Amino acid sequence: MRMLMHIKLPFEPFNSAVRDGSAGPKMQRILEAIKPEASYFSEQDGQRGGTLVVNLNEPADVPRLAEPWFLTFNAEVQFRVAMTPEDLGRANLEELGKTWK
Repeated sequence: MRMLMHIKLPFEPFNSAVRDGSAGPKMQRILEAIKPEASYFSEQDGQRGGTLVVNLNEPADVPRLAEPWFLTFNAEVQFRVAMTPEDLGRANLEELGKTWK
């Protein structure tokens, strides 16, 4: 299942990693290990953060995807289901609307 993985990086230890030059190599190592479909980095709630598009085959994939961020940067990680327009079309919203009106 395609998921949006939101990462929020706290100022520490990330600031220290930037200062000692290890932030980039650490992030590259994580990205190479988890192989996201896409990665975007930006501000999140006033902190460094990113959104990765990842595939979750089973619930046991969550630690494989999240632990590198937790253990390396003390990051917050959240997962959200991502649907394409085709996925949403298969949800049969019209029938749900009739059932739950």
